[in-house]
Amino acid sequence: MNSEDRGSGRVVVLVLPEVNLLDLPGPVQVFDAAAHEGAGYRIEFVAAQPGEVVSAQGLRLAGLGPLPGTGPGDLILIPGPRLRPPTPEQPLVPPAVLPWLRSAVAHGSRVASVCTGAAALAEAGLLAGRRCTTHWSVIDLLREHYPAARVQDAVLYVHDGPVSTSAGIAAGIDLALSLVERDHGPALAAAVARQLVIYLRRDGTHGQLSPFLEHRSHLHPAVHRVQDHLAQHLDAPHTLDQLARVAHLSPRGLSRAFTATIGLTPLEYQQRLRLELAASLLTETDLTVEAVAARCGFRDARHFRRLYGARYGAPPSAARTA
Repeated sequence: MNSEDRGSGRVVVLVLPEVNLLDLPGPVQVFDAAAHEGAGYRIEFVAAQPGEVVSAQGLRLAGLGPLPGTGPGDLILIPGPRLRPPTPEQPLVPPAVLPWLRSAVAHGSRVASVCTGAAALAEAGLLAGRRCTTHWSVIDLLREHYPAARVQDAVLYVHDGPVSTSAGIAAGIDLALSLVERDHGPALAAAVARQLVIYLRRDGTHGQLSPFLEHRSHLHPAVHRVQDHLAQHLDAPHTLDQLARVAHLSPRGLSRAFTATIGLTPLEYQQRLRLELAASLLTETDLTVEAVAARCGFRDARHFRRLYGARYGAPPSAARTA
């Protein structure tokens, strides 16, 4: 990903009245776990009226800050509130939120909603002409009240420019992992998913088994140690003897454990990780094929092209060849 497309690291969580509790901690936990993995996220919690907000489930959330100024690359995260018919005394979204959201996007911030949080973006006019989604139970309502929004159903989350939206509740975790991957790459997103005991990271349109997460639902600690080591050192050469020392097994014992547990040898597994990272870099950066090959541990770009073509059905684009 180009450096200008990456987030600033600041995550501003907008806590709306009657926020649904499960929409709030899941995505926040993803960014917090990513910060502990070195991603540099900084999380703050704000509300239209600073102080205290009562959740839909009756929990009082205190110590919330006022709506802050925002800048390029900041992320505003909006967990979904319980939607009620608006009244003059209680509008759908606190009025102060709407110009704040519009101003934030105009100044280069990103916004992401979980579940019914999409209503705040729609009220602010930020979904007009954009692809978006929300909880299945309010898809039709969103289409009816905001006809300019291009509402998608049967998807988990959607990115459209600086605006991201997700389906209901647990899909907010998938959305947050996707944003972490956009900012810091698949290896770190996979490390966060494993930390949260989420072995399957789904993409926006269907279930997806990334090689960084595939084969991680087993309970073999030695194999996990080697998988972690390979994911963290993809550009380094590895021998079976070296990996066996990481696993505290003999080379033969490691090979036997890998094939019995995940059906691949350690070096076959490493190659899958390298090709997955390469596919991400070729899609999201302007690096040349040669630079991508080197970053992913391939010493020969021609050999990399052959492997990539065999895996993905087409060789990397020649347009960015050095």
